[in-house]
Amino acid sequence: MSVCCGTVQHCFNFEKNMTMSTEGSTLKTLIIGSGPAGYTAAIYAARADLQPVLYTGMEPGGQLTTTTEVDNFPGYPEGVDGPAMMVDLQKQAERFGTEVHIGMASAVELCNKIGGTHKVTIDNDKILKTKTIIIATGASAKYLGLPSEQRLRGGGVSACAVCDGFFYKGQEVAIVGGGDTAAEEATYLANICKKVTMLVRKDHMRASKAMQHRVNAKENIDLRYNSEIDEVLGDQVVEGLRIVNNQTGEKEEISITGLFIAIGHKPNTDIFKDQLEMDESGYLITDGKSTKTNYPGVFASGDVQDKEYRQAVTAAGTGCMAALDAERYLATVESS
Repeated sequence: MSVCCGTVQHCFNFEKNMTMSTEGSTLKTLIIGSGPAGYTAAIYAARADLQPVLYTGMEPGGQLTTTTEVDNFPGYPEGVDGPAMMVDLQKQAERFGTEVHIGMASAVELCNKIGGTHKVTIDNDKILKTKTIIIATGASAKYLGLPSEQRLRGGGVSACAVCDGFFYKGQEVAIVGGGDTAAEEATYLANICKKVTMLVRKDHMRASKAMQHRVNAKENIDLRYNSEIDEVLGDQVVEGLRIVNNQTGEKEEISITGLFIAIGHKPNTDIFKDQLEMDESGYLITDGKSTKTNYPGVFASGDVQDKEYRQAVTAAGTGCMAALDAERYLATVESS
């Protein structure tokens, strides 16, 4: 069975492992999620003989499968498109023996005893038992929900200015949002783009005063309050915006080549509620600089526990950390 992502012709091949069943045995390590964090955890766990089994979730490869070009991940001097990079990571994980399956964790029953067995339900169907879990379910960017916005994702619509802003150097772009993230990304874009139109839905920004001062200090940021997007213009790529004033109803069209949505992210942690510690936004809380959660043998990596950086390379780093934490945990349990 192969899964192809979007219009980019890179397929994730799962045929080799789809017939294998692990329902009857207790796994050493189960990895939930298949972005850079999940696959890096799989590489390290497999090399440590933890015999990892990875379930991809409903979006094999994670958010990077919606990114047409990745230019800031080490090892790709010419750049690489997101799906191709995730294929490479999957192949590397499988090379060391990782079992990769399509499926989504739909429920968990965690054990709070050291050395205990955790249970994870896949697709509301089968229950897997495992000694350790590495959570790499990521966080989903929030979008406006406009049909034109969804149609042009990957064609000029992005939820990460730091990731994709470079491609719009010297051009005119727009950003939506009024919080600290939007202010920070607008300032970043202003340093490399000719002009940045910043659309704030309310008559004020939610960002801190310090961040507001940074925005106001940039002469090439056109800050517009009470403004929302009526439609993203363009057939194959972003060519402009139709903006509507939500107080007067007045509409205006502007020409841009890139649109950045900065209205927040939602961590994919719903199934862990009432068991794992989270912050007010739902991000998993880990112990100090480790990936340890409040349950023994359960580790969190990637964007599911990182609301500050949200980069592929930092997610991969915490995937490595989670695998090392899991290896050390199992070694301690087995020696006691």
